[in-house]
Amino acid sequence: MKRSAEKELNQSFSRWKIWVGVVIGLFVSFFIIYSAWNEPSYVEVAAGKGTHEWIDSNKDGKVQSSVDLFREKKGGGFQLKSTQDTLQSIDWSVHLIGWLFIAVFAVMARDLFYILRIRHLTHDKLSWRSAFNSIMLWEFASALAPGVISGSAVAVFILNREKIPMGKATAVVFSTTFLDNLFFVLIVPIVVFGFQQAELVPAGLISPAVEGVFWFAYALFTGVAVFFFLLLFVRPSFGKAVFHGFAKIKWLNRWRAQLEKIGEDSMQAAIVLKKERFRFWMTAFVYTSASWLSRYVVINVLIHAFVPMNVSDHLSIFSKQLVLWLTMRVSPTPGGSGVAEYAFTSLMSGFGSSLILIAFIALVWRMLSYFPYLVIGSLLLPSWLKKTRNRD
Repeated sequence: MKRSAEKELNQSFSRWKIWVGVVIGLFVSFFIIYSAWNEPSYVEVAAGKGTHEWIDSNKDGKVQSSVDLFREKKGGGFQLKSTQDTLQSIDWSVHLIGWLFIAVFAVMARDLFYILRIRHLTHDKLSWRSAFNSIMLWEFASALAPGVISGSAVAVFILNREKIPMGKATAVVFSTTFLDNLFFVLIVPIVVFGFQQAELVPAGLISPAVEGVFWFAYALFTGVAVFFFLLLFVRPSFGKAVFHGFAKIKWLNRWRAQLEKIGEDSMQAAIVLKKERFRFWMTAFVYTSASWLSRYVVINVLIHAFVPMNVSDHLSIFSKQLVLWLTMRVSPTPGGSGVAEYAFTSLMSGFGSSLILIAFIALVWRMLSYFPYLVIGSLLLPSWLKKTRNRD
Protein backbone atom coordinates (compact mmCIF):
# COMPACT_ATOMS: atom_id res chain seq x y z
CA MET A 1 0.00 0.00 0.00
CA LYS A 2 2.91 2.34 0.72
CA ARG A 3 4.24 1.92 -2.80
CA SER A 4 0.81 2.42 -4.36
CA ALA A 5 0.23 5.58 -2.31
CA GLU A 6 3.65 6.95 -3.28
CA LYS A 7 2.98 6.11 -6.91
CA GLU A 8 -0.45 7.74 -6.77
CA LEU A 9 1.00 10.95 -5.35
CA ASN A 10 3.86 11.08 -7.85
CA GLN A 11 1.47 10.55 -10.76
CA SER A 12 -0.92 13.20 -9.47
CA PHE A 13 1.85 15.78 -9.10
CA SER A 14 3.82 14.96 -12.24
CA ARG A 15 5.62 17.90 -13.87
CA TRP A 16 4.00 17.46 -17.26
CA LYS A 17 0.59 18.14 -15.72
CA ILE A 18 1.92 21.40 -14.30
CA TRP A 19 3.14 22.52 -17.69
CA VAL A 20 -0.09 21.45 -19.42
CA GLY A 21 -2.13 23.59 -17.02
CA VAL A 22 0.19 26.59 -17.37
CA VAL A 23 0.47 26.39 -21.16
CA ILE A 24 -3.26 25.92 -21.80
CA GLY A 25 -4.24 28.71 -19.40
CA LEU A 26 -1.73 31.22 -20.75
CA PHE A 27 -2.41 30.26 -24.38
CA VAL A 28 -6.15 30.82 -24.05
CA SER A 29 -5.66 34.03 -22.05
CA PHE A 30 -3.33 35.55 -24.63
CA PHE A 31 -5.49 34.27 -27.49
CA ILE A 32 -8.51 36.07 -26.01
CA ILE A 33 -6.44 39.23 -25.52
CA TYR A 34 -5.12 38.94 -29.08
CA SER A 35 -8.65 38.42 -30.45
CA ALA A 36 -9.93 41.40 -28.47
CA TRP A 37 -6.99 43.63 -29.43
CA ASN A 38 -8.78 45.15 -32.43
CA GLU A 39 -12.27 45.10 -30.89
CA PRO A 40 -13.70 48.63 -30.74
CA SER A 41 -13.98 50.19 -27.30
CA TYR A 42 -16.51 52.90 -26.55
CA VAL A 43 -16.21 55.06 -23.47
CA GLU A 44 -18.98 57.26 -22.15
CA VAL A 45 -18.09 60.96 -22.15
CA ALA A 46 -19.84 64.20 -21.29
CA ALA A 47 -22.97 64.90 -23.35
CA GLY A 48 -22.15 66.53 -26.66
CA LYS A 49 -18.45 65.63 -26.48
CA GLY A 50 -18.53 62.18 -28.06
CA THR A 51 -18.27 60.77 -31.58
CA HIS A 52 -20.85 57.94 -31.36
CA GLU A 53 -24.27 57.23 -29.93
CA TRP A 54 -25.20 54.02 -28.12
CA ILE A 55 -28.01 51.72 -29.28
CA ASP A 56 -28.96 49.26 -26.51
CA SER A 57 -29.53 46.23 -28.75
CA ASN A 58 -30.58 43.79 -26.03
CA LYS A 59 -32.42 46.36 -23.89
CA ASP A 60 -30.51 45.48 -20.74
CA GLY A 61 -29.40 49.00 -19.91
CA LYS A 62 -25.71 48.02 -19.94
CA VAL A 63 -23.04 49.11 -22.39
CA GLN A 64 -21.56 46.03 -24.10
CA SER A 65 -19.41 46.69 -27.16
CA SER A 66 -19.60 43.01 -28.13
CA VAL A 67 -23.41 43.04 -28.23
CA ASP A 68 -24.69 46.61 -28.58
CA LEU A 69 -24.50 48.91 -31.60
CA PHE A 70 -22.67 52.22 -31.73
CA ARG A 71 -23.55 54.62 -34.50
CA GLU A 72 -21.28 57.45 -35.52
CA LYS A 73 -22.81 60.74 -34.48
CA LYS A 74 -21.10 63.99 -33.76
CA GLY A 75 -21.93 65.16 -30.27
CA GLY A 76 -22.96 61.68 -29.12
CA GLY A 77 -22.43 60.38 -25.62
CA PHE A 78 -19.61 57.91 -26.42
CA GLN A 79 -16.06 58.18 -27.68
CA LEU A 80 -14.35 55.49 -29.77
CA LYS A 81 -11.04 54.45 -28.20
CA SER A 82 -8.30 52.15 -29.41
CA THR A 83 -7.07 49.17 -27.40
CA GLN A 84 -3.87 51.02 -26.60
CA ASP A 85 -5.87 53.98 -25.31
CA THR A 86 -8.02 51.68 -23.19
CA LEU A 87 -5.05 49.98 -21.53
CA GLN A 88 -3.19 53.24 -21.08
CA SER A 89 -6.26 54.78 -19.47
CA ILE A 90 -6.09 52.27 -16.57
CA ASP A 91 -5.42 54.44 -13.57
CA TRP A 92 -2.98 52.60 -11.33
CA SER A 93 -4.15 54.66 -8.39
CA VAL A 94 -4.33 53.92 -4.68
CA HIS A 95 -7.93 52.83 -5.31
CA LEU A 96 -6.94 50.15 -7.84
CA ILE A 97 -3.90 48.92 -5.91
CA GLY A 98 -5.94 48.81 -2.71
CA TRP A 99 -8.65 46.64 -4.26
CA LEU A 100 -6.01 44.32 -5.73
CA PHE A 101 -4.62 43.82 -2.22
CA ILE A 102 -8.16 43.07 -1.00
CA ALA A 103 -8.43 40.42 -3.75
CA VAL A 104 -5.20 38.83 -2.49
CA PHE A 105 -6.56 38.81 1.07
CA ALA A 106 -9.77 37.18 -0.21
CA VAL A 107 -7.70 34.37 -1.77
CA MET A 108 -5.86 33.94 1.53
CA ALA A 109 -9.16 33.97 3.46
CA ARG A 110 -10.51 31.20 1.24
CA ASP A 111 -7.55 28.98 2.18
CA LEU A 112 -7.69 29.98 5.84
CA PHE A 113 -11.30 28.82 6.11
CA TYR A 114 -10.37 25.55 4.37
CA ILE A 115 -7.60 25.06 6.94
CA LEU A 116 -10.02 25.78 9.79
CA ARG A 117 -12.48 23.28 8.30
CA ILE A 118 -9.97 20.46 7.88
CA ARG A 119 -8.71 20.92 11.44
CA HIS A 120 -12.28 20.96 12.70
CA LEU A 121 -13.27 17.80 10.80
CA THR A 122 -10.19 15.98 12.12
CA HIS A 123 -10.86 17.22 15.68
CA ASP A 124 -7.64 19.25 15.54
CA LYS A 125 -5.55 16.13 14.98
CA LEU A 126 -3.74 18.11 12.29
CA SER A 127 -1.38 20.81 13.49
CA TRP A 128 -1.61 24.23 11.84
CA ARG A 129 1.45 23.39 9.75
CA SER A 130 0.08 20.01 8.72
CA ALA A 131 -3.31 21.53 7.90
CA PHE A 132 -1.61 24.21 5.77
CA ASN A 133 0.45 21.59 3.94
CA SER A 134 -2.63 19.43 3.35
CA ILE A 135 -4.73 22.26 1.93
CA MET A 136 -1.94 23.64 -0.28
CA LEU A 137 -1.23 20.19 -1.71
CA TRP A 138 -4.94 19.50 -2.04
CA GLU A 139 -5.30 22.73 -4.06
CA PHE A 140 -2.18 21.77 -6.00
CA ALA A 141 -3.76 18.42 -6.90
CA SER A 142 -7.01 20.16 -7.90
CA ALA A 143 -5.04 22.57 -10.10
CA LEU A 144 -3.51 19.60 -11.94
CA ALA A 145 -6.61 17.39 -12.19
CA PRO A 146 -9.43 17.84 -14.69
CA GLY A 147 -12.21 19.95 -13.18
CA VAL A 148 -14.64 17.06 -13.32
CA ILE A 149 -12.30 14.93 -11.15
CA SER A 150 -10.86 17.56 -8.76
CA GLY A 151 -8.21 16.62 -6.20
CA SER A 152 -10.38 14.77 -3.69
CA ALA A 153 -9.00 11.32 -4.48
CA VAL A 154 -5.44 12.50 -3.86
CA ALA A 155 -6.57 14.30 -0.69
CA VAL A 156 -7.14 10.94 1.02
CA PHE A 157 -3.48 10.01 0.52
CA ILE A 158 -2.34 13.49 1.62
CA LEU A 159 -4.27 13.26 4.90
CA ASN A 160 -3.07 9.70 5.45
CA ARG A 161 0.55 10.86 5.12
CA GLU A 162 -0.25 13.43 7.81
CA LYS A 163 -0.99 10.61 10.28
CA ILE A 164 -4.76 10.54 9.70
CA PRO A 165 -5.88 6.87 9.43
CA MET A 166 -6.99 5.93 5.93
CA GLY A 167 -10.59 5.30 6.95
CA LYS A 168 -10.81 8.58 8.86
CA ALA A 169 -9.15 10.42 5.95
CA THR A 170 -11.71 8.95 3.56
CA ALA A 171 -14.60 9.99 5.81
CA VAL A 172 -13.17 13.53 6.10
CA VAL A 173 -12.89 13.85 2.31
CA PHE A 174 -16.44 12.53 1.99
CA SER A 175 -17.51 15.21 4.48
CA THR A 176 -15.84 18.03 2.55
CA THR A 177 -17.43 16.81 -0.69
CA PHE A 178 -20.83 16.76 0.99
CA LEU A 179 -20.38 20.25 2.48
CA ASP A 180 -19.13 21.79 -0.79
CA ASN A 181 -22.03 20.35 -2.78
CA LEU A 182 -24.50 21.31 -0.06
CA PHE A 183 -23.38 24.96 -0.29
CA PHE A 184 -23.91 24.95 -4.06
CA VAL A 185 -27.29 23.22 -3.75
CA LEU A 186 -28.50 25.84 -1.24
CA ILE A 187 -27.03 28.96 -2.85
CA VAL A 188 -28.43 28.36 -6.36
CA PRO A 189 -32.13 28.75 -5.41
CA ILE A 190 -31.30 31.89 -3.43
CA VAL A 191 -29.60 33.46 -6.44
CA VAL A 192 -32.00 32.16 -9.11
CA PHE A 193 -35.07 33.41 -7.28
CA GLY A 194 -33.35 36.73 -6.65
CA PHE A 195 -32.26 37.41 -10.24
CA GLN A 196 -33.66 37.14 -13.73
CA GLN A 197 -32.30 34.46 -16.05
CA ALA A 198 -30.38 37.14 -17.97
CA GLU A 199 -28.33 37.80 -14.86
CA LEU A 200 -26.98 34.25 -14.84
CA VAL A 201 -26.09 33.95 -18.52
CA PRO A 202 -25.01 36.89 -20.74
CA ALA A 203 -26.95 38.00 -23.77
CA GLY A 204 -26.41 35.77 -26.79
CA LEU A 205 -25.97 32.63 -24.67
CA ILE A 206 -29.46 32.37 -23.21
CA SER A 207 -31.28 29.39 -24.68
CA PRO A 208 -33.36 26.45 -23.49
CA ALA A 209 -30.28 24.24 -24.02
CA VAL A 210 -28.10 26.34 -21.71
CA GLU A 211 -30.83 26.44 -19.09
CA GLY A 212 -31.30 22.68 -19.42
CA VAL A 213 -27.58 21.96 -18.98
CA PHE A 214 -27.44 24.22 -15.93
CA TRP A 215 -30.36 22.53 -14.19
CA PHE A 216 -29.15 19.06 -15.18
CA ALA A 217 -25.81 19.82 -13.53
CA TYR A 218 -27.61 21.25 -10.51
CA ALA A 219 -29.63 18.02 -10.22
CA LEU A 220 -26.38 16.05 -10.48
CA PHE A 221 -24.72 17.99 -7.64
CA THR A 222 -27.89 17.65 -5.60
CA GLY A 223 -27.71 13.90 -6.13
CA VAL A 224 -24.07 13.87 -4.97
CA ALA A 225 -25.03 15.82 -1.84
CA VAL A 226 -27.86 13.38 -1.11
CA PHE A 227 -25.53 10.41 -1.71
CA PHE A 228 -22.99 11.61 0.85
CA PHE A 229 -25.74 12.63 3.26
CA LEU A 230 -26.99 9.06 3.25
CA LEU A 231 -23.46 7.72 3.65
CA LEU A 232 -22.54 10.04 6.53
CA PHE A 233 -25.80 10.38 8.43
CA VAL A 234 -28.16 7.55 7.47
CA ARG A 235 -26.26 4.44 6.39
CA PRO A 236 -22.52 4.47 7.13
CA SER A 237 -22.26 0.85 5.96
CA PHE A 238 -22.89 2.10 2.42
CA GLY A 239 -19.27 3.28 2.21
CA LYS A 240 -18.08 -0.17 3.21
CA ALA A 241 -20.24 -1.71 0.51
CA VAL A 242 -18.80 0.65 -2.12
CA PHE A 243 -15.16 -0.19 -1.30
CA HIS A 244 -15.93 -3.91 -1.06
CA GLY A 245 -17.51 -3.59 -4.49
CA PHE A 246 -14.33 -1.99 -5.85
CA ALA A 247 -12.32 -4.82 -4.30
CA LYS A 248 -14.23 -7.32 -6.45
CA ILE A 249 -13.22 -5.61 -9.69
CA LYS A 250 -10.68 -7.84 -11.42
CA TRP A 251 -8.00 -5.22 -12.19
CA LEU A 252 -8.18 -3.96 -8.59
CA ASN A 253 -7.95 -7.45 -7.13
CA ARG A 254 -4.34 -7.12 -5.95
CA TRP A 255 -5.43 -4.29 -3.62
CA ARG A 256 -8.43 -6.23 -2.37
CA ALA A 257 -7.29 -6.50 1.24
CA GLN A 258 -6.41 -2.81 1.42
CA LEU A 259 -9.70 -1.70 -0.18
CA GLU A 260 -11.72 -3.87 2.18
CA LYS A 261 -9.83 -2.41 5.14
CA ILE A 262 -10.46 1.14 3.88
CA GLY A 263 -14.14 0.25 3.53
CA GLU A 264 -14.27 -1.06 7.08
CA ASP A 265 -12.33 1.93 8.43
CA SER A 266 -14.44 4.45 6.52
CA MET A 267 -17.61 2.86 7.89
CA GLN A 268 -16.30 3.10 11.45
CA ALA A 269 -15.22 6.70 10.87
CA ALA A 270 -18.61 7.55 9.35
CA ILE A 271 -20.32 6.01 12.39
CA VAL A 272 -18.28 8.34 14.59
CA LEU A 273 -19.09 11.35 12.39
CA LYS A 274 -22.76 10.41 12.45
CA LYS A 275 -22.71 10.80 16.22
CA GLU A 276 -21.36 14.34 16.04
CA ARG A 277 -23.66 17.03 17.33
CA PHE A 278 -25.51 19.45 15.09
CA ARG A 279 -23.18 22.22 16.24
CA PHE A 280 -20.18 20.31 14.87
CA TRP A 281 -21.68 20.17 11.39
CA MET A 282 -22.93 23.75 11.51
CA THR A 283 -19.41 24.95 12.32
CA ALA A 284 -18.03 22.93 9.40
CA PHE A 285 -20.69 24.37 7.09
CA VAL A 286 -19.96 27.93 8.25
CA TYR A 287 -16.29 27.41 7.37
CA THR A 288 -17.35 25.94 4.01
CA SER A 289 -19.66 28.85 3.23
CA ALA A 290 -17.05 31.42 4.28
CA SER A 291 -14.47 29.78 2.03
CA TRP A 292 -16.76 29.72 -1.01
CA LEU A 293 -17.92 33.29 -0.44
CA SER A 294 -14.27 34.36 -0.24
CA ARG A 295 -13.67 32.56 -3.54
CA TYR A 296 -16.53 34.49 -5.15
CA VAL A 297 -15.49 37.83 -3.63
CA VAL A 298 -12.15 37.65 -5.47
CA ILE A 299 -13.82 38.21 -8.86
CA ASN A 300 -16.15 40.91 -7.53
CA VAL A 301 -13.22 42.80 -6.04
CA LEU A 302 -11.05 42.47 -9.16
CA ILE A 303 -13.72 43.82 -11.51
CA HIS A 304 -14.54 46.59 -9.04
CA ALA A 305 -10.86 47.59 -9.04
CA PHE A 306 -10.97 48.34 -12.78
CA VAL A 307 -14.63 49.14 -13.47
CA PRO A 308 -16.99 51.35 -11.39
CA MET A 309 -19.89 49.20 -10.14
CA ASN A 310 -22.97 49.51 -7.96
CA VAL A 311 -24.58 47.00 -5.61
CA SER A 312 -26.72 45.53 -8.40
CA ASP A 313 -23.61 44.91 -10.51
CA HIS A 314 -21.92 43.11 -7.62
CA LEU A 315 -24.93 40.85 -7.11
CA SER A 316 -25.07 40.12 -10.83
CA ILE A 317 -21.37 39.16 -10.92
CA PHE A 318 -21.88 36.91 -7.91
CA SER A 319 -24.75 35.11 -9.65
CA LYS A 320 -22.77 34.60 -12.86
CA GLN A 321 -20.05 32.88 -10.88
CA LEU A 322 -22.42 29.97 -10.27
CA VAL A 323 -22.32 29.31 -14.01
CA LEU A 324 -18.57 29.97 -14.12
CA TRP A 325 -17.88 27.49 -11.29
CA LEU A 326 -20.16 24.92 -12.92
CA THR A 327 -18.28 25.33 -16.23
CA MET A 328 -14.95 24.78 -14.48
CA ARG A 329 -16.26 21.70 -12.67
CA VAL A 330 -17.08 19.93 -15.94
CA SER A 331 -13.86 21.02 -17.69
CA PRO A 332 -11.61 18.21 -19.02
CA THR A 333 -8.47 20.38 -18.65
CA PRO A 334 -6.21 20.61 -15.56
CA GLY A 335 -7.80 22.95 -13.04
CA GLY A 336 -10.22 24.16 -15.72
CA SER A 337 -7.34 25.95 -17.46
CA GLY A 338 -8.38 27.55 -20.72
CA VAL A 339 -12.05 26.88 -20.07
CA ALA A 340 -12.03 29.14 -17.00
CA GLU A 341 -10.46 32.08 -18.85
CA TYR A 342 -12.83 31.77 -21.80
CA ALA A 343 -15.92 31.36 -19.61
CA PHE A 344 -14.90 34.33 -17.46
CA THR A 345 -14.55 36.60 -20.50
CA SER A 346 -17.89 35.47 -21.93
CA LEU A 347 -19.85 35.72 -18.68
CA MET A 348 -18.37 39.03 -17.51
CA SER A 349 -18.34 40.78 -20.90
CA GLY A 350 -21.25 42.99 -19.85
CA PHE A 351 -19.16 44.82 -17.27
CA GLY A 352 -17.34 47.66 -18.94
CA SER A 353 -17.48 48.53 -22.62
CA SER A 354 -14.04 47.09 -23.42
CA LEU A 355 -13.56 43.38 -24.11
CA ILE A 356 -9.78 43.78 -23.88
CA LEU A 357 -10.14 45.06 -20.31
CA ILE A 358 -12.31 42.08 -19.29
CA ALA A 359 -9.78 39.71 -20.88
CA PHE A 360 -7.00 41.41 -18.93
CA ILE A 361 -8.98 41.08 -15.67
CA ALA A 362 -9.52 37.38 -16.44
CA LEU A 363 -5.75 36.91 -16.69
CA VAL A 364 -5.20 38.74 -13.39
CA TRP A 365 -7.87 36.55 -11.76
CA ARG A 366 -6.13 33.34 -12.82
CA MET A 367 -2.77 34.74 -11.74
CA LEU A 368 -4.23 35.15 -8.25
CA SER A 369 -6.46 32.09 -7.94
CA TYR A 370 -4.72 29.36 -9.98
CA PHE A 371 -1.02 29.86 -10.68
CA PRO A 372 0.03 30.48 -7.03
CA TYR A 373 -1.03 26.93 -6.13
CA LEU A 374 1.17 25.54 -8.89
CA VAL A 375 4.15 27.47 -7.53
CA ILE A 376 3.49 26.77 -3.83
CA GLY A 377 2.72 23.12 -4.49
CA SER A 378 5.86 22.62 -6.59
CA LEU A 379 8.03 24.16 -3.88
CA LEU A 380 6.31 22.39 -0.98
CA LEU A 381 5.97 18.90 -2.45
CA PRO A 382 9.60 17.63 -2.36
CA SER A 383 10.24 18.50 1.28
CA TRP A 384 6.76 17.31 2.29
CA LEU A 385 7.23 13.92 0.57
CA LYS A 386 10.60 13.47 2.26
CA LYS A 387 9.23 14.46 5.66
CA THR A 388 6.16 12.21 5.47
CA ARG A 389 7.67 9.23 3.62
CA ASN A 390 7.40 6.95 6.65
CA ARG A 391 3.90 8.06 7.61
CA ASP A 392 1.73 6.42 4.94
